[in-house]
Amino acid sequence: MEKQRLEAFSDGVIAIIITIMVLELKPPHEASFAALAQLAPVFFSYVLSFAYIAIYWNNHHHLLQASSHVTGRVLWANVHLLFWLSLIPFASAWMAENHFAGATVAIYGVALLAPAIAYFILSRMLLKTHGPESTLARALGGDVKGKVSVLFYLLAIGLTFIDPRLSLAIYVLVALMWLAPDPRIERVLTEKRRSQPER
Repeated sequence: MEKQRLEAFSDGVIAIIITIMVLELKPPHEASFAALAQLAPVFFSYVLSFAYIAIYWNNHHHLLQASSHVTGRVLWANVHLLFWLSLIPFASAWMAENHFAGATVAIYGVALLAPAIAYFILSRMLLKTHGPESTLARALGGDVKGKVSVLFYLLAIGLTFIDPRLSLAIYVLVALMWLAPDPRIERVLTEKRRSQPER
């Protein structure tokens, strides 16, 4: 199956998710900096969640760039990922509304953990489709960063019962870890293009 429809659908859903999140940024009724400062929890939650959605969009794009085709199982794995991503705006808004109470920070961690697992499943489905010697397999490697992220999310969820601020710090750390450029897929694709004779 061609992958273009999957890419277009995913881009559309992610754009809607970002739109839903930005709608939570309601301007204050008072024209003062003090009133604006009261929106700090909402703005922090929005920036963090926007960063995560952008990271998933970026990595999803690269994952499909290294893929040549998709199967029915890949389509369902992709919808599974989009489902969990679509819950991030709810978890983000609930956390901000309650000023980072422990339970809300824990649920936010679950909302980050679930798409991480779903993304792993999607990548495994694509690897199964393309084989161990494929460009995709060489590009993904052992996916150490993905596995470490899952462990960090689990740790952060547990820490919400001690101090939610520690959990928030871990969520920010994982986001920063993924914001750092990961050139694996681009490097492999560039090498593949160079190795192909020009027509």
